[in-house]
Amino acid sequence: MILSQKEIEEIAAAVTKDFNEFFFGKEVDDDRLPRGTPIDQLAQEYLGLRVSFVPLSSDGSICGLTAYADTEYIIEKDGMQYSIPLHRNQVLMDASFIQPFQIRKLCGKRRFTLAHECAHQILFQMESDEVKAQWQQQYSARKAYSLRELKTREDWSEWQANVLGAALLMPQREIDLAVEYYARGRRLISYEGHFAYPDKMSLNMICQQFGVSKTAAVIRLKQLGYIETRPYCEFSDPLEVWA
Repeated sequence: MILSQKEIEEIAAAVTKDFNEFFFGKEVDDDRLPRGTPIDQLAQEYLGLRVSFVPLSSDGSICGLTAYADTEYIIEKDGMQYSIPLHRNQVLMDASFIQPFQIRKLCGKRRFTLAHECAHQILFQMESDEVKAQWQQQYSARKAYSLRELKTREDWSEWQANVLGAALLMPQREIDLAVEYYARGRRLISYEGHFAYPDKMSLNMICQQFGVSKTAAVIRLKQLGYIETRPYCEFSDPLEVWA
């Protein structure tokens, strides 16, 4: 299934609208602060996914994975192979996300990882019955799958899950409200990744409001046309002081 950016945005808008009514109730007044999607509740209470935290790799390079039928995931550690059951409608997240002193630091990364896996499940439900049957057969419990086979689908599928995951975490309607509230409706200016103080503060507030990393927020704001890119040679911060 090949989807355009516009189609993915429409899917995200429909899902988040339905979830918001499910979780927050019907809105009677649009005069409110922007809000990030409570992705844990969307995953577990709305989509019915089971989320578990286990060590997924020896070097921390694997953040999360999901499957569409009962199977198992093989991890190699200290020269030994270990089997981890992976059930239908389950998401495995790396245990580093819930380690002491890491929860706050990795909050944005954890939220995006979970949103990405939710996106895979949502997109899978939109496939034809024939495609669903093919995937379920591939993830048969009779066979253990390596990381490459479980985690990496086609590049296009991963791109779609990234885009949909970002749109679930930062719905366009909420980003519109955030830019209006924190940046007074103006576009932020990126000088090859550098921002003047006012724009930096606006970006920081948006990151905190949505519980995402700066990188995720910048990509999403660019997608929606809220960041203008200029060369670094034009960078000038009025609050910068030279000694």
